[in-house]
Amino acid sequence: MAACHGHNEACCNIPPILASGYVPRGVYEDVGGLKTYTTGRADATKGIISIYDIFGYFAQTLQGADILAYGDENNKYKVFIPDWFKGNACPVEWFPPNTEEKQQNVGRFFSNPANAPQVVAAALPELVRALQTANPLIQSWGILGYCWGGKVASLITSGGSNPFSIAAVAHPAMVDPADADGVRVPFALLASGEEPPEMVKEFEARLQTAHHVETFADQVHGFMSARADLSDTRVKDEYSRGYKTVLEFFSKQWH
Repeated sequence: MAACHGHNEACCNIPPILASGYVPRGVYEDVGGLKTYTTGRADATKGIISIYDIFGYFAQTLQGADILAYGDENNKYKVFIPDWFKGNACPVEWFPPNTEEKQQNVGRFFSNPANAPQVVAAALPELVRALQTANPLIQSWGILGYCWGGKVASLITSGGSNPFSIAAVAHPAMVDPADADGVRVPFALLASGEEPPEMVKEFEARLQTAHHVETFADQVHGFMSARADLSDTRVKDEYSRGYKTVLEFFSKQWH
């Protein structure tokens, strides 16, 4: 299936990996009317909103949230993954979209106005207010977005209603260097080998804030979320290094 709706070809074709064996450390709760995976320390003073990819709650993404929450002994984070798709994430059975029916299904998912990154970005300030009310100890907020969620993170942090103090994106979909112009907070971009390198390079060149941009050249789009084949030693190592990189960036730049 060719690239569609602004996503790159890898995003539209690579199936996710069904990981097994990981037991998430967090719980699900209702926040602002959205089911939300919540993990981290009760006395956390910093909150991170994780924006998943189109496959929603996957073991690799939940494990990533747990790593963020507990992986830095010097910082206390609480991490939240809201279910923006409200139980209707893109089914894994549609990937790869190697039949006309699957291609039509994927196309409908991406063209659904409710699934537009712009819609979710616009809803984030209200969600942050709801989370702040429920977690009064948290003093500032960060965001991490994967693939589709990476575009959400770029849009909100480059807009006028940004509630976040820091941001990171992992293998973002729909990379647009113009988004970098409006970013006013520290920003990390971890690309896979399948994002357009010229777009990543220009995005970095246009960032005017503290930033870290790195390409994990031998990794596929989605290697830090649903497409991470953690049974592969190299993928697991780079998955872990990706989260370590985000934590180090947050620790250094989040004041």
